[in-house]
Amino acid sequence: MQVVMPRMTRGRYCARIAQCPADLAAALALRTRAFGIGELDRDQFDDLCVHVLIEDVKTGKLVCCFRMLVLEGGADIPRTYSAQFYELSALKSYEGRMVEMGRFCVDPDWSDADILRVAWGAMTSFVDQNDIGMLFGCSSFAGTETGEYLDAFAMLKHRHLAPKRWLPKVKAPNVFRFAQRLRRKPDVRKAMLRMPPLLKTYLMMGGWVSDHAVVDKHMNTLHVFTGVEIGVIPPARKRLLRSVAG
Repeated sequence: MQVVMPRMTRGRYCARIAQCPADLAAALALRTRAFGIGELDRDQFDDLCVHVLIEDVKTGKLVCCFRMLVLEGGADIPRTYSAQFYELSALKSYEGRMVEMGRFCVDPDWSDADILRVAWGAMTSFVDQNDIGMLFGCSSFAGTETGEYLDAFAMLKHRHLAPKRWLPKVKAPNVFRFAQRLRRKPDVRKAMLRMPPLLKTYLMMGGWVSDHAVVDKHMNTLHVFTGVEIGVIPPARKRLLRSVAG
């Protein structure tokens, strides 16, 4: 499947698609270190995906990476990473190109909000260049204990659940059914403090989530299925993303 994303330079960072085995090896090494797992973070999806690298222009150091699996339509949803954890039959009827975004990570030694902005600029460029209609993936909370994230999950329940026509069903054996179990009104400040940055960006674009979180012991995370339809992203947010994408 032919995909397009021109190299993009913004400030001190550039974004590009991995071109060779050395590029992929660098991404896998960064993922392994960022996720803190004992073995090389590689799976069967890596050979199917486009890998995006964000590098420091001066040094060439890799500071962020993520991967994208392009689907021609909802009929291809069973072959995604997310389909291992969520029952996604509702999305099979989706017409239009989709992208599953995954394994997003930033070098733990770098703390710069511009990295996330450049990453989303690259994603916006990719979406526009390849006529993508929906973006989705698993958004992760660090650790597997739910207690510190209850306000965040309550906010997801009250404001950001998936439309019924796309709502994922339970598939994984260990899940936290926050939409059923939580009765609390979210404290907005606490919720936003505990919301992962990647998920915040999805939500600002009009994104939605599953009604449950998967407890992933292997990755030491709680994650929610997250989707955003490109056509419903607020115009002001689209303009901001495209200003970065150039």
